[in-house]
Amino acid sequence: MPLNNFNQRISRQLWLQYILALLAWAVGVAGLAVLSYYLVGLKSWGGGEPLYPLVHWAHRNVVALDAILTLLGWTVISYRFISRPLRYLDALVSAAAELAHPGEAPIVLPAEMDQVEGQLNLIRERALRDAVTAKEAEQRKNDLIVYLAHDLKTPLTSVIGYLTLLRDEPDLSPQSRARYTGVALDKAERLEELICEFFDITRFNLTHLELEKRPVDLVRMLQQVAGEFGPQLAEKGLTCTLDLPPALEYACDPDKLARVFDNLLRNACHYSTAGTQVRISAAVEETGIILTFTNTGVTIPEEKLGRIFEQFFRLDASRATRTGGAGLGLAIAKEIVELHGGAISAQSADGVTSFTVILPQS
Repeated sequence: MPLNNFNQRISRQLWLQYILALLAWAVGVAGLAVLSYYLVGLKSWGGGEPLYPLVHWAHRNVVALDAILTLLGWTVISYRFISRPLRYLDALVSAAAELAHPGEAPIVLPAEMDQVEGQLNLIRERALRDAVTAKEAEQRKNDLIVYLAHDLKTPLTSVIGYLTLLRDEPDLSPQSRARYTGVALDKAERLEELICEFFDITRFNLTHLELEKRPVDLVRMLQQVAGEFGPQLAEKGLTCTLDLPPALEYACDPDKLARVFDNLLRNACHYSTAGTQVRISAAVEETGIILTFTNTGVTIPEEKLGRIFEQFFRLDASRATRTGGAGLGLAIAKEIVELHGGAISAQSADGVTSFTVILPQS
């Protein structure tokens, strides 16, 4: 039940109870007066009886006594019903204080506020889950920064070492000079990749992605992305096959969607077994445009498969210099696909891993 409906219900309930209590008291006072008249009339009272002065006074001031009793009852009943909402308010203030620093013990409210109690406990449980999730994400991020700082130092040390060697050894043979220059360039390129990962972390946490849509041919985009990965595929002895229709027009943000395809293909290259095939397929179905990236490698465990799109989560927790990414590629891909109104999922069994992107037809 929504809280506003609950507030209306409990207000109506309190007002009804308040009016019924006043009516009951008024009827009780009137009944007491009638009963007193009846009991007094059953007996002839003489002036010498001890109770006669009291009875006589009460008989003469019956209207005043009724008014006093009615006013007294109204005061007590009103105080009781006014103090009840205040007790509810005190309970809510205490519950709010508990929500600010939620603990394991559930929030307990008066029985009349069971609906509010249930909703506040749901909020408390959600806050506890969010706190745990935030703490885990922060820990993963801190660990990642430590890993990246270590990886930044490694190629930088190599670059400095080889450049120093080239400077201090002018008599190096052309072959040795070319080899050292190549190694220094390779390490510098790796250093550039790691710096870009730092920028990704900053952009992903401090900005919200916005789309700039225009019509593009997804087939041409996939062919271009696959072509750019030619050297990486060849380095691991991989082949990439495309099972695509002749054309596939779609209104999207091409730069951001290309990044999704780049991240998925890069992931496939990293985790494919050498000499296997990476397959990219596209089809138009009733649910939308279905894009699938499939590779052959180690089966992803179910528990890791469920977290593969989390920020800073990496399948390989080691600091492998060539495969140890920032753990942001798939998380960013998921956000971009969802901004387009689509969905992305992963399946892995018997060494075959597939990432499926569903884009709604415009």
